[in-house]
Amino acid sequence: MLNPASSPLRRFIDARLSPEGAMGLHLTIGVALLLVAAWVFGAIAEDVVTGATITLVDVRLAHWFHDRATPGFTRAMLFVTHWNGIAGNCVMGALVALWLWRRRAYYWLIVCFVAVPGGMLLNAALKHAFRRARPTFDDPLLSLVTYSFPSGHTAAATVFYGLLACYLVRRAHAWPARVLAAGGAVAMVMLVALSRMYLGVHYLSDVLAAAAEGAAWLAICITAVSTLHRRRLARGAPSWSERAHAAEDLR
Repeated sequence: MLNPASSPLRRFIDARLSPEGAMGLHLTIGVALLLVAAWVFGAIAEDVVTGATITLVDVRLAHWFHDRATPGFTRAMLFVTHWNGIAGNCVMGALVALWLWRRRAYYWLIVCFVAVPGGMLLNAALKHAFRRARPTFDDPLLSLVTYSFPSGHTAAATVFYGLLACYLVRRAHAWPARVLAAGGAVAMVMLVALSRMYLGVHYLSDVLAAAAEGAAWLAICITAVSTLHRRRLARGAPSWSERAHAAEDLR
């Protein structure tokens, strides 16, 4: 009688859920996150293109924020949005890259080099693909001439703070520290998204789609680099950190 545990399907499932191996649990989680995030982005994009209900919510919420703007909160939101712009992200990305290099976290360093600038290029391509106009007001708080969908600031924040949270979660051993890292990343992404909507340069659907875009791109980068690392270990090749330590010992 055939043992169910030895069937090809059972072996395949066990391999995909195994924490070990190059094609194990990390790949399963990464692909699942990618598919969910891509589906969310596609659903929002379709609603925007077809003018579904969310586009009406977009306009109402944009005017709701604009009508309740105050000088003090506007200054705070301008600080948040400018700090998380291209220049700010480059500075923060460089600092994190330097920190990862000093800690010899070379695979995470690869993720940082690929995910942060790659996410910016991906967002620019999507903006030109959809060509959605930004919200318009008679007295705008901030004026931009580029396209609106999806939000570049929100996508970049999702990639950057998500990357930082993933690294800290992997390094932390206590659950409170992991929850704090994940919660802090979510809070920062939400703050950046709020600043873009409050300042009247993005709709709600812009920032929601951007968060999904950033999550999908980050899932691709982390999963790909993690798989590369595990395949090297499976072949018996030393990791980059081990090679660095060996080089130091020869000095």
